[in-house]
Amino acid sequence: MNRPRTVLVTGSTGATGRLLVQQLLDRGHRVRAVARDPAHLPDAARNHPHLQAIPGTILGFPEGELVGHVQGCDALVSCLGHRLSFRGMFGPPHRLVTDSLKRLHAAVHALRAERRVRLLLMNTAGVPQPGDDPVSPWERIVLGILRTLLPPHADNEQAAAFLGTGIGTADPFVDWVAVRPDSLFDADEVGEYDVVPSPVRSALFKPGRTSRIQVAHLLAELAGDDELFARWKGRFPVIYDHASLDA
Repeated sequence: MNRPRTVLVTGSTGATGRLLVQQLLDRGHRVRAVARDPAHLPDAARNHPHLQAIPGTILGFPEGELVGHVQGCDALVSCLGHRLSFRGMFGPPHRLVTDSLKRLHAAVHALRAERRVRLLLMNTAGVPQPGDDPVSPWERIVLGILRTLLPPHADNEQAAAFLGTGIGTADPFVDWVAVRPDSLFDADEVGEYDVVPSPVRSALFKPGRTSRIQVAHLLAELAGDDELFARWKGRFPVIYDHASLDA
């Protein structure tokens, strides 16, 4: 039986994170929104009685303070990403997503909670995973270039690797899912979307599309729906706007 959860969201003022915060609140969950500047949260969320705004960053909190923020949480969701600016793409922290995930994971282990915690990551369809169809030689070349020249891509790869091989499926305190959207766009309504085990289009040469609100909807469902989470636990599902698959 599903129940209201306590969910910590990082990247809560980003384009997807702010939508996720509202999705969680609309479902009756209690939300701890970590934000460098909580004033950037939407008014409807910021004034909600079930929202706790936490000023700061996962990498900036002292260890004991971070453990306190994680304590009592049923799910931890990372919507972190690098800003689309020269400084955001090439400036520090180069491993924002990976290092934040590692700190959250370590905080859960420090608590040794009796109830398992869900760790959810917004990743990307551009990061291949075991079980995906093999990429073409050209895709391997392009991915190698991106890995070398674009720190955010390498960060996304390392974050996914930390879940898949660093945590794996036998962690005593954490279960995880990494959601992989394809090319992101903005939309006002969730609309119909598909969740599949692996990419059905080339994220580099023939990408599909995924709206940010669809990603937020799926993450909120995974945070609160036991059956859905059990289906994708320890996996890297890909989410597409349904219309982009029909195109």
